[in-house]
Amino acid sequence: MITFTLKVIEVIKNIPRGKVMTYGQIAAIGGNPRSARQVSRILHSMSRKHDLPWHRVINSQGKISLKDEGYMLQRTLLEEEGIIFESNGSINLKSYQYM
Repeated sequence: MITFTLKVIEVIKNIPRGKVMTYGQIAAIGGNPRSARQVSRILHSMSRKHDLPWHRVINSQGKISLKDEGYMLQRTLLEEEGIIFESNGSINLKSYQYM
């Protein structure tokens, strides 16, 4: 049996360069649509171990949830992949959301 955690890791690993997914979207695909916060915890605790492209995961408003240095690092990594931010700091999900 594949656990929710393993499904989430696999989904995140497969987000292509230049695309993003939301925490809730990943939770739903992983089989538990109400577990967006669990996706966040998985990212926090397992990104290094599994070499996850953590920067491609954003919130449902198309925004980065991290603050300060984390925000700037994530934004820089996304911009390097060609993602353009709107003037309000959001990403157009119609253009950049994967799946």
